Amino acid sequence: MRLGSTTLALALIVGSWMSPVQPAAATENLDAVLLPVQQEFRMPGIVAAVAKGGRIVGAGAAGLRALGYDRPATVEDRVHIGSDGKAMTALIAAMLVEKGRLRWDSTIGEVLGPRVPGIYPALAKVRLEQLLSHSSGIPTDTPEMMDIYFNPDAFDYESATLRLRALESWKNNMPVVPEGSPFQYSNFGYMMAGAMIEAASGEPWERLIRERIFDPLNLGSAGLGATLTPGRIDAMAGHLPKPDGTAEPRLWGTGADMPSLLGPAGTVHMSILDFARWGAWVAGGARRGPALVKPETLAYLMAEKVRTPSRPNPPPGTPAEGGYAFGWSLEKFDWADRELVTHNGSNGMNLAKILIDIEKDIAVVVAVNIGGRAADLAAGKAMGLLYTRYR
Repeated sequence: MRLGSTTLALALIVGSWMSPVQPAAATENLDAVLLPVQQEFRMPGIVAAVAKGGRIVGAGAAGLRALGYDRPATVEDRVHIGSDGKAMTALIAAMLVEKGRLRWDSTIGEVLGPRVPGIYPALAKVRLEQLLSHSSGIPTDTPEMMDIYFNPDAFDYESATLRLRALESWKNNMPVVPEGSPFQYSNFGYMMAGAMIEAASGEPWERLIRERIFDPLNLGSAGLGATLTPGRIDAMAGHLPKPDGTAEPRLWGTGADMPSLLGPAGTVHMSILDFARWGAWVAGGARRGPALVKPETLAYLMAEKVRTPSRPNPPPGTPAEGGYAFGWSLEKFDWADRELVTHNGSNGMNLAKILIDIEKDIAVVVAVNIGGRAADLAAGKAMGLLYTRYR
């Protein structure tokens, strides 16, 4: 995933002539809206923000950064957005498609075959568009995949190399498309999309997401991996739910996030305000600067590619039913009159939701610093309250 550095730098300077989100004249404090939700679902902390018409119109926080530490959560705190970063990976892919470096029908074998010889023929035929829509036949995380993610060799190689090594370890598997809907939520598939982006651009995914998304959108708090600075309680720390109903704070170190090779699938963090700025750019349909992609390209990214099967109790962070585009879901909510663009993200210790209504130019973002079913319900309730408040 790498575009020419000089050319892209010039393009971003030109495209950044106006901020994607103008500062709001008066941002409503939403602390009082979030506090009852935080208390009802016993969340360590919850933060949320709303952007409308390119302005952040409301933001708030309730609870703590970390249980056991008297540090209140704030709207400036970094939060982990998990798989909500998949839309950013898809956007980088779209930039390369617009530049002719990739095609939506580029295959794993075509792009990665020279680096990983001997890929099983059916796997080699998997297309980029299938990886980004979770319809490739590559399954949801299996025990074999988990062993690949948490391989001890992770300490001996950088992330781009680890992604290729992951494909090397899994290259003899055959994708299997289920009957009915082909949808299978696949972090491994997004990791392979990231590897294709890296091969086509000549740049690591980690560099691309900073240069192509974080920097031009002025997302100054955005980064990758665990949210806290080692030794400091300076952001919202993730919490792991335990069987006895308690929660274990995960402050620093390797246990505070997923392995770095999964970056394209979801290791992004940023403040809830920056998350809202990202949402505002998307809600503007790429018609507000900077010009990262053409408006019609963003519309294609967000258009349904596959219908997801109905699942009564999906894992927190994955869609229950609806449509799936490239890094975006399309879902119908009880408090909305039509399907809206949305996504969920969770690394098991945090959970974040984003909602986009392009017709009304609204973006709602919510994050809680714990994983699990209660976190999903809490974030969902807050998202509905805020969308109803501002629509």
